[in-house]
Amino acid sequence: MKRLLAFIRKELLQVRRDRRMLPIVIIAPIFQLLILGYAVSLDVRDIPVVVVDLDHSDSSRDFLRAVFNSGYFVEAGREEVAGRVDRYLDSGRASVALVIPEGFERDLLAGKPTSFQGFVDGTESQTATIGLNYLEMIARNYNQKIILQALGKMAAGMRPVVVRPEVRVFFNPALVSRNFLLPGVFGLLLMVMTVILTAMAVVKEYDRGTMEQLIVTPLRPLDIILGKLLPFFIIGTVDVFLIFAVTRFWFRLPLRGSFLLLLGLSFVYMLSTLGIGLFISTITRTPQQAMLTSFFFMIPMMMLSGFVFPIENMPKFFQWLTYIIPLRYYLVVLRGIFLKGVNLSALYDEALWLLGLAVAINLLSVSRFRRRLD
Repeated sequence: MKRLLAFIRKELLQVRRDRRMLPIVIIAPIFQLLILGYAVSLDVRDIPVVVVDLDHSDSSRDFLRAVFNSGYFVEAGREEVAGRVDRYLDSGRASVALVIPEGFERDLLAGKPTSFQGFVDGTESQTATIGLNYLEMIARNYNQKIILQALGKMAAGMRPVVVRPEVRVFFNPALVSRNFLLPGVFGLLLMVMTVILTAMAVVKEYDRGTMEQLIVTPLRPLDIILGKLLPFFIIGTVDVFLIFAVTRFWFRLPLRGSFLLLLGLSFVYMLSTLGIGLFISTITRTPQQAMLTSFFFMIPMMMLSGFVFPIENMPKFFQWLTYIIPLRYYLVVLRGIFLKGVNLSALYDEALWLLGLAVAINLLSVSRFRRRLD
């Protein structure tokens, strides 16, 4: 035990003396969290629209006011000819083109069905889909307004019967996408830090030729493994507190559950990510290889974890593949504790999966590491 503690102390001293390590361990996670917290958003607002109003009537202007007062669209320009909207869409100056035909108001006043044309840039499929939904919603509301006005004229004093949905949104009432994404960024940054630092630290021993010196010391292989992992477990714990502080107090992400439960399951999650870093160190020879291999592992794990894309929308093969990704379960834990305020009974399955993966990954990594030492 004394040898192990001395080895851990030596590793921590190396980390402290490395001037490049402090920015990586402390400044980098905060900097990345601030950038991603402000830059990454699924909310679609201020979609640029080019307008061609061929009717120039009160009704067409009223409809356009409804479009631009919704808060979803901003006017990027006006043209008098429909054929000129292509240059706006081609150059990206507008994502949507609205063309209101001549006779728009005349048909409305005559009680005839009328229409408008909408052209949407489909290169950004998410923006296009949401923009279409917004336009359809605005058109429905405008239709309802016209119908109610017509009913009011036909039957003065009668109140038309309308159905109004009363919908309540739980856990994220304002539907702020940042509240959905920040827990994902939390788990992603913790994975990046622990995987890369562990893989690089072990591979550097081989690259410098100092691993052979460690092997001839009285340290057992298990002591070497623990001595390499525990310092970065401590560093990961510091990062948990730092990321939590920025997430909670800077971005005001609500914490409705237990911080101790969050901390405990974060420890289990870090055991699995440290194991992944150790495994990478057993299949690479140089720090450059370790860095590239780390990203080779982490990018698919991020994409398949449910960080942005719902797992249910993935093909069946990839849905099955997500079962071996620790980040998948940690995201459920983070969103459950931060947003829903659930307790361990609701996260029992995720906790078991995290623990099982941590044990399996570390057993595989330790086995390969021992064979490499031999």
